[in-house]
Amino acid sequence: MNTKNKTRPAASGPARPEDKRLSIGSTFAYGFQHVLTMYGGIIAPPLIIGAAAGMSSQDIGLLIAACLFVGGLATILQTVGIPFFGSQLPLVQGVSFAGVSTMVAIVHGGGGIQAVFGSVIVASLIGLVITPLFSKIIKFFPPVVTGTVITTIGLTLMPVAANWAMGGNAAAPNYGSVANIGLAAATMGIVLLLSKVGNAAISRLSILLAMVIGTVIALATGMADFSKVGQGPVVAFPTPFAFGAPTFEIASIVSMLIVILVTLTETSADIIAVGEIVGTKVDSKRIGNGLRADMLSSAVSPLFNSFTQSAFAQNVGLVAITGIKSRFVVSAGGLILVVLGVLPILGRVVAAVPTPVLGGAGVVLFGTVAASGIRTLSKVEYRNNMNLIVVAASIGFGMIPIAAPKFYDQFPSWFSTIFHSGISSAAIMAILLNVLFNHFKAGNSDNQSVFVAGTGRVVSEADIACLAHGDRFENGKLIDAEGKEVPLKSDTPAEH
Repeated sequence: MNTKNKTRPAASGPARPEDKRLSIGSTFAYGFQHVLTMYGGIIAPPLIIGAAAGMSSQDIGLLIAACLFVGGLATILQTVGIPFFGSQLPLVQGVSFAGVSTMVAIVHGGGGIQAVFGSVIVASLIGLVITPLFSKIIKFFPPVVTGTVITTIGLTLMPVAANWAMGGNAAAPNYGSVANIGLAAATMGIVLLLSKVGNAAISRLSILLAMVIGTVIALATGMADFSKVGQGPVVAFPTPFAFGAPTFEIASIVSMLIVILVTLTETSADIIAVGEIVGTKVDSKRIGNGLRADMLSSAVSPLFNSFTQSAFAQNVGLVAITGIKSRFVVSAGGLILVVLGVLPILGRVVAAVPTPVLGGAGVVLFGTVAASGIRTLSKVEYRNNMNLIVVAASIGFGMIPIAAPKFYDQFPSWFSTIFHSGISSAAIMAILLNVLFNHFKAGNSDNQSVFVAGTGRVVSEADIACLAHGDRFENGKLIDAEGKEVPLKSDTPAEH
């Protein structure tokens, strides 16, 4: 059954790149690659929040399984789509890191995990109501903004890759050891080697294959431990409200609403970023559908003991590096997440992949996201405008919480929640500066600052004198009025 045609009537013209279907084997292989890429990120929030709530390891295990299960369902909704819900783009959904500190604060404030669930439900429903507002901001995302945001997404993820490469647990005695970093370097080297010498299939699966080979190396050197895979239940369906009914506290809801606003901003940026990478049209309707899927998933997730859902930026990098743009590949990844959520033993197998292996692959993945943003920025016009300072100030502002994580600790909690995310910081700054300089042009001069000085082209009179009527420049060649190529003489002296 073709659900795609039911939810979105096929438009005339060429098919969208994201609608391409691969073989079942390839679809699930690439989908599993997406799961490995985001697995560390999706299990970290329940680990942190569960520990803050004083839960036992068994209860934390239930939280992790619930987050995998809900993340899989949310991913399927986002990629397959139903009317009004789902961007139908290759975006992996999972528990958002944006709300972790807020949820920990709610737990420590005495509300417990039940108050966290209640605040997520109410704030997400409010977010669902206001999504039309966010979906209308597409006109404020020209390449100068999208390129800045995509670049920042890649740069802000690099500390994650570095932490993974060092071992992932700062309290561990071997954190940052030569062995951990060496394993990460070996994994990264395998990614690069397979990308260079492998055929098309091997090159596209380089991340997955490198993770498998890296894990084998870790096993051989005693750096991987699969002894706990057999511990615990094999099958466990998430029990609704396993930790009790949600409670609703005004202060918790207000603080969580700030998190939802950050999530909406980040997801909007991720939708636009993956649309740019895939090479498909992303309009306000599509953004709105994606944001509604985000908010619906977040509102339902506490029913199954999970938290706010959002798009995972690291998987945007996987789309860029593999060139696999099919949304059905990510749907397969969502299905794998659902299976992992009800089969904890499979989840324990994936969890046994050493963190340095993830770090080695992550360096390439996240760097690819940044490179995609730089490619977008190369299309921006910088002459006689303020686009350069828009990019400079926005990326610099986005790097502040990455370079100094405690920078906003003394600010009000609502402010620090918003700007603690480098992605949100860069997106907000880029949008505001783009509006200020490119939409409200009253008072702008030709050269507003030193940032645009000297950026205009200058052509000498001698160059103009050599041109004849009808001459034109096409694809790096000078063509005369009769369509013949005019030879160009190099200014560089020939080497002898």
